[in-house]
Amino acid sequence: MTKWPVGLIVPMQDPTPFSPFCADEWQQALDVVSAAVFDGVELAITNPTLLEAPEVAEALEARGLRLLSITTGQAAGLEGLSLSSGDQDIRRRAVARICDHMAFAERFGAVVIVGSLRGVDGDIRLLSDSLAKCAEFRPAVRLALEPLNRYESRLLNSIESTVRLIESIGASNLGLLFDTFHANIEEVSIPEAIALAGNRLIHVHLADSNRWVPGFGHFDFAVVWKALEQLSYQHSLVLEPLPLPSADELLAVGRRLKAEWLSIGYSGGG
Repeated sequence: MTKWPVGLIVPMQDPTPFSPFCADEWQQALDVVSAAVFDGVELAITNPTLLEAPEVAEALEARGLRLLSITTGQAAGLEGLSLSSGDQDIRRRAVARICDHMAFAERFGAVVIVGSLRGVDGDIRLLSDSLAKCAEFRPAVRLALEPLNRYESRLLNSIESTVRLIESIGASNLGLLFDTFHANIEEVSIPEAIALAGNRLIHVHLADSNRWVPGFGHFDFAVVWKALEQLSYQHSLVLEPLPLPSADELLAVGRRLKAEWLSIGYSGGG
């Protein structure tokens, strides 16, 4: 296994533009991911209480895959949930949903991502309070707060602002997700942003500058590999591009990245 486990996104209940797979064929999708020599998956889950964790665990184990992370943002678009909403009921339901994700993730050691569910334009103080409640729910489960670009949210666009909020909350299980697509828009220096994230960095999303598969835009991924190596990063990297220029290119990128890392000496235990 490579030093950095690499995964693909697989939807479980509702479609996502960041996966070539259909939600109602998730077990077949796991077959394809395994055959493409990825190490694991990031499951796109809208409501984890509707899933059977033992069934998911058995399906993953049968294919030699790990559940690396859970992406939660579908509930924002489909149900209007937001951790920063001024509506107390919406905010309460959003907190409860993240807690449901954490309960599901615990047996797998998976990271629970907080991206779109933070809200497009809410109150940063309410977001902070919501995140603190979530972190307290299951201290053993890691939450990865993702900076989003300014066109998707007006809350927490940069690594700096996200680190500042994480530090103000002070929960040991609240970390940061670095997404190359969003960072390409918002960050002045990619290496400096990764260095600023430091040991709070617990998850990485990969997509090129145009949100295509890495290698089909102009983003310099070599600076990311170097910065992660300097940070002694030991967590997962998940592909989150649109499946462009094709699904085949997305499926092939896992092998390509591993070969690239081996050629420059970034190999070892995963």
